[in-house]
Amino acid sequence: MESQKVIKHPLATEKSIRLMEAENKLVFVVDKRANKQDIKKAIEELFKAKVTAVNTHNTVTGEKRAYVTLSKETPAIDIATTLGIM
Repeated sequence: MESQKVIKHPLATEKSIRLMEAENKLVFVVDKRANKQDIKKAIEELFKAKVTAVNTHNTVTGEKRAYVTLSKETPAIDIATTLGIM
């Protein structure tokens, strides 16, 4: 899958902001067909950030969320600032 099509948009909720500040994680809404390897590759290509782990969650409303843990060298707040979340 293409990197542009994997990630739909970042999620800016209270929980995602808390995860960003406390655990260096970002939350994205992704394509339902994307797997963890596709999501990791897309984040690393689009944001030039090293990804440590990817956890996914299918919501009741039918969207798929990816909880992306970044390495300590890449602060999640910096990427969130470029995305306009913070």
